Amino acid sequence: MALLAGLRIFGKREVGQFTLFDLVFVLLVANAVQPAMTGPDSSLLGGVIIIFSLLLANLLVGRLDSIPAFHRLVAAPPAVIVKDGHFLDRVMEREGVSEEDALMAMREHGIDDLDEVKLAVLEADGSISIVGKGSRVHRTRRRVRYVRRG
Repeated sequence: MALLAGLRIFGKREVGQFTLFDLVFVLLVANAVQPAMTGPDSSLLGGVIIIFSLLLANLLVGRLDSIPAFHRLVAAPPAVIVKDGHFLDRVMEREGVSEEDALMAMREHGIDDLDEVKLAVLEADGSISIVGKGSRVHRTRRRVRYVRRG
């Protein structure tokens, strides 16, 4: 209950809007509170103190993320995966994005031919932005699971 109250107080993001810091926060809370629930220390106060300490740390990291130098240090930059109708295979392989992922994003934006794509960008949040030739920017809400290699 304390975790739900803390999340409500410190932020109103939905699961789809979670940042990497939020995911790490939830995992840390689960790991830190487990001994208070199942271990020898079953005090409610200990678990609440852990939760609010981690909430404050998450809030601090969220505020630091608004500093450009810190953001560049911890966030992945956008990557161009299609340029002028051609897949950039080396970039796509490095980012772990398949041609099918890019083609799916194109179809979501009503583009059925690769030659119609001026630019496709894998954004830092995992979504793919598509710029068609002679069109305005469209952005998909689909997240792409990828593994950074290298």
